[in-house]
Amino acid sequence: MADGKAGGTKGGQALLFLTDEQLRKGIEAMFFAYRGFTADPDRILEKYGYGRAHHRAIHFISRAPGTNVNNLLGILGVTKQSLNRVLRALIEDGLVESRVGVQDKRERHLYLSDSGRALEAELSEAQRARMRVAYREAGHEAVAGFRRVLEAMMDPDQAAYFNAMATKEDKG
Repeated sequence: MADGKAGGTKGGQALLFLTDEQLRKGIEAMFFAYRGFTADPDRILEKYGYGRAHHRAIHFISRAPGTNVNNLLGILGVTKQSLNRVLRALIEDGLVESRVGVQDKRERHLYLSDSGRALEAELSEAQRARMRVAYREAGHEAVAGFRRVLEAMMDPDQAAYFNAMATKEDKG
């Protein structure tokens, strides 16, 4: 059991049994990886007086231009008050545009401005560079396995959004 695998199959795949210590090491690896993953964007955001909530809003507005505030609330899983504070700063600073809905005037649709797209590109390139290095070092099988692990850890509504975006990209 040196590799963490034990006998038995389920759906044609070998079952994986992990000790509590192996799981703790995985949890710690996630903490440290997240810290590294966010370190470069944090330094960029600090120059603007922004935090991770601003980064997440910019990221998801970029991924779905025209998304409405309620959709963004669902994706981010934050309170309306928290999101309004973040959006107010991004709009006042000219990074995000809020447009009245065409079919429903009560809706506000969100778009990145040119400067918002430039900041998003800088932030995402920093993260892509880190992931690119890690993925190359780990290899194709590890990358595919890592994605399966991440998807298995998502809440159902988040997984549905993630899969819808992936499907949209595959078609586009």
